[in-house]
Amino acid sequence: MQQAEQTPSIKANHDYWDALIDETTAADFICQSARTLQKWRVVGYGPKYFKSGRSVRYNRRTLRDWVEANRRRHTSE
Repeated sequence: MQQAEQTPSIKANHDYWDALIDETTAADFICQSARTLQKWRVVGYGPKYFKSGRSVRYNRRTLRDWVEANRRRHTSE
């Protein structure tokens, strides 16, 4: 019975991290502006994204992983 109670929260957590979000929400998530994300896409920098037509979407898990991969201890790194 206890496992059945945990399943919805695990699924909700999974859905949160794997949902696609728009660039404004993504920018807020990583403390940047939407314009910065747009510039990064042009130059090939920044987190990976999905594009369908004119829509650009990001995945929270990918954003989190990108932020962690760019963590620095000091300015000379």
